[in-house]
Formats: sequence, structure tokens, C-alpha cells
Amino acid sequence: MTDRDSPPQHGPRRKPGEDEQTFLPPLEFGSIVFLLYFPALVQLGLTEDPATGRRTESLDLAKRNIDLLDLLRDRTKGNLEGQEETFLDDVLNQLKLAYLKKTDAVKM
Repeated sequence: MTDRDSPPQHGPRRKPGEDEQTFLPPLEFGSIVFLLYFPALVQLGLTEDPATGRRTESLDLAKRNIDLLDLLRDRTKGNLEGQEETFLDDVLNQLKLAYLKKTDAVKM
């Protein structure tokens, strides 16, 4: 069967390997936090790297993302809604505790 004999395509043509649907995160503050939170989880070895399927640790990179989240909290202080502030604080507390455990600064 040649391209001429193929049934007509409906909608835009997709490139090979292109997903049927592309996920776009919502345009909200939590999406910005998540951009730093998830890589920190991967770098702390708490979840698999989606690109490799393996767990690895890079504590220096994890600390950098935690520091960036701290910077974001400092720069947005007084401008966040209650839920946004709580989410950011919870994310930071979780990541900082995990980092301290990984560096043996806290024994639990």
C-alpha cells in the first residue's frame, strides 16, 4: 500500500514516537514548585529517574534545588495564597529532612 492508497488522516500528522497527548501542567504556582521538587526527589534517590528508570543520588544537585526553593519562598513571601505557601513549606520541609538523613546529619 502506498501513501496514495492510505486512508485519509484525521487531524494533524504526528511524527514517529510523538505521544498521542502531550501533558501540559496547569499555569499555577504549584507547577513552578514542582519543577524544582521532583528533580530534587530524584537527586536524593527517593524516586526513580524517569529518563533512566534507576535511582541515583546527587546530593549537591539536590541541595541546589532545595536552595532554589528556599530562594523562591523568600522572594514570594507575602505574595502567596495560603495553600501555595503551605505547599511550598511542606515541600521544603520534606526535602530538607530527606537531605539531612542522606548526609547523616540527622539519625532517625
